Amino acid sequence: MAARASGSGTISFGLVNIPVKLYSASDSSGKISFNQLHADKKIRLKQQMIDPETGEPVPREKIVKGYEYAKDQYLIINEDELEKLELATSRSMDITEFVPLAAVDPLYFESGNYLAPEKGAERAYALLVKGLEDMKHAAIAKYVARGKMHLILIRPLGNALVLQYLRYADEVKALSEIPVPEAKISDAELGLARQFISSLAKPSFDINQYKDEYRERLKDLLDRKVKGESVDLTPAPAPQAKVVDLMEALKASLARTGAMPAAPAPPAAAPAPTAPPDDDERKPPRRSPKSDEVAEGEATRKKKAKS
Repeated sequence: MAARASGSGTISFGLVNIPVKLYSASDSSGKISFNQLHADKKIRLKQQMIDPETGEPVPREKIVKGYEYAKDQYLIINEDELEKLELATSRSMDITEFVPLAAVDPLYFESGNYLAPEKGAERAYALLVKGLEDMKHAAIAKYVARGKMHLILIRPLGNALVLQYLRYADEVKALSEIPVPEAKISDAELGLARQFISSLAKPSFDINQYKDEYRERLKDLLDRKVKGESVDLTPAPAPQAKVVDLMEALKASLARTGAMPAAPAPPAAAPAPTAPPDDDERKPPRRSPKSDEVAEGEATRKKKAKS
């Protein structure tokens, strides 16, 4: 089904005007949502605006917008005034500058829209796409919509343009507010870190390889419960944060990716060599010649005594 435009505007730079239509870049068709129900009756609940003084519901036609300029003091603003203020402001996307796309930190990015040319603006649109692509630049512009002046970035994507809403500087916390202590690293640790990054590095990013695994498990849970099947919700063991030796952790990480062989196990200790027996242990002790003469004489006397 063809996408439906959610708005319109005009990209303006110099004397060139490119009327465009805005199309939402997000798709919520796969989103799983829940309704709030009465716990006992199992019926959907309704939200109402309640008068805090009487406790009575306030009808929609009695609800107005107010700006609190002092404690409990409000200035009433009606919808007609807001609409006229928006119409009095230029609805064009006025480009103020072109900057390298890499110069804009993604931290400032919010939601995005696709931009498509209105009939008759195809050539000017294609020219802006090609020019931004060749220069690797993006356009910064201002755009008023829905009661707010938006800061936007227009960048090429394929043969089309993308409108990226940006946060203003005062809408992003300064990094200096975040406590990041200094730490010293060795050249060896940095070398292993670079080696690990290189082992997982790819020339381009393919988002199609990533899936919302939680949403898939949630969908499976709901399908099983609708069918009346039991579901095993045994939680996976939580990883334990341990302070380990950084070098050993990096080496083990590299070994997992196959970029570095695992450290071989230390060889088993060889048994201590057995000392060869001494000659004195292998042979009986030699008898002295004198001992042999005494033994022969004793044997001769015993023989004569018998005869």
